[in-house]
Amino acid sequence: MKSNLRARQVHRKRRCFPQFTSRNIPRRSYGSARGSFSDTFLFRSPDFEFDASERSVRRAFFLHKDSGELHPDTMALIDRAARIVEQGGVEAWSRLNVEDVLGDEASQYTKSNDILDVWFDSGSTFFHVLRGSHPGTSSGFLDGAHGPEADLYLEGHDQHRGWFHSSLLICCAMEGHAPYKGLLTHGFTVDGSGRKMSKSLGNYMPLAESAHKFGGEILRLWCASTDYSGDLAIDKKILDRVVDAYRRIRNTLRFLLANTSDFDAAKDALPLAELLEIDRWALARAKQFQDEVLAHYEVYEFHPVVSKLQVFCSEDLGAFYLDVLKDRLYTTAPDSRARRSAQTALWHISHAMLRWMAPFLSFTAEEAWKVLAPEKTGSIFVETYADVSAWRGEELLAKWARIRAIRDVANKEIEALRAAGQVGSSLQAALVIGANTADHALLASLGDDLRFVTITSQALLAEAAELTVSVTPSSATKCERCWHYRDDVGAAAAHPTICGRCVANLYGAGETRAHA
Repeated sequence: MKSNLRARQVHRKRRCFPQFTSRNIPRRSYGSARGSFSDTFLFRSPDFEFDASERSVRRAFFLHKDSGELHPDTMALIDRAARIVEQGGVEAWSRLNVEDVLGDEASQYTKSNDILDVWFDSGSTFFHVLRGSHPGTSSGFLDGAHGPEADLYLEGHDQHRGWFHSSLLICCAMEGHAPYKGLLTHGFTVDGSGRKMSKSLGNYMPLAESAHKFGGEILRLWCASTDYSGDLAIDKKILDRVVDAYRRIRNTLRFLLANTSDFDAAKDALPLAELLEIDRWALARAKQFQDEVLAHYEVYEFHPVVSKLQVFCSEDLGAFYLDVLKDRLYTTAPDSRARRSAQTALWHISHAMLRWMAPFLSFTAEEAWKVLAPEKTGSIFVETYADVSAWRGEELLAKWARIRAIRDVANKEIEALRAAGQVGSSLQAALVIGANTADHALLASLGDDLRFVTITSQALLAEAAELTVSVTPSSATKCERCWHYRDDVGAAAAHPTICGRCVANLYGAGETRAHA
């Protein structure tokens, strides 16, 4: 019982993942990963319960009656025992006596009837696998110089009664500490209806077939996107949804790589303080997101990372930042401050994003890394997470959260006009936003850049008690280059089809942007 007592002490100092698993592990059988594993199994169970018929390995040993030494041909006898068991089952070996195996030598030897419980066999693997492989990594209680701990033991929740338990008890008995620093429990794979997979039910999905059809990257993303604290459901419909999620992430990545293809960070990158305001917001949002991601990774929570990455790609980037950025990327001069500011932010975000996704979209991240950082010869998996400490910007995050909320209201009004057939794209719309004092000051701080944030050709402000948005179709002429509807289209006689802004960007000093 000493190993049990010590096991109780050391297990409570180890980290268990997920931290609360009572919802997927029945309390009467397993309880929570930490609570029941300690309280039920370690407090009340005997050290081991052997099952000689189902969970044991016979030891094919013959011992000399006088010296107790093994028979000199033990290895050959083990091979012979293996063949007998293969042909007739384990009981075929049990029925044999010494004379059947050793013949004339039978009088000098006894047949060992000892068995090795399979949980003891697997539970002692730390001794062979870890010993001597990572010197100096142990936090052992009795002898820290021996028996380093694995960073993580992970298995299905049925192993609370098996490998987890036996490993803890054996290591505590031998080394005085647990063989692991962390313990991760996961559920089992079931079909989309929650049924156990079975060939007879016709719901079995061979891994090789799924990998061939969908690709290993999709299976890896499915696994990462599923909450492993419960059973992991899989079927074709679920994998189809995973494919859609992968496409959203990949398409975002393609946009980032395409729009930094002519960007050399060594000579083109701008200092953080010189970036346009919305670009500094994007980096602040990326820092906020990375803080969340690393917190999840710290406790082996992958599915929130996948879910949040999809939202980050589709809403923060695709539906807002990248949508606003397109005008600046495509219409300003290639080497202008406005465009280089955008590319600087995109380059930083791309580097950070590849590191976020690498643990579960390994192939995609590695391939994209070769495009983004061709000067680096190593793998992305030898990189560390981006240093985002300088990207902090709580005030920016709060300011632009409100701007985005107002923009959403404007988009709904524009969509209503589009549904009525009065406008096509949002650039055909002219806005008048009525706002209270605080919102008015917030939007006014953007100056003329407000129209780029709303992606309209005109955005005016008016004082109002509460937020209102008035949308009318623009009566101006459409610029064939930037597609904005402007009164100054054709003002330059040499360029009758483009607006004054495009003339300046193409042939003059270029426009000035400060915020978006």
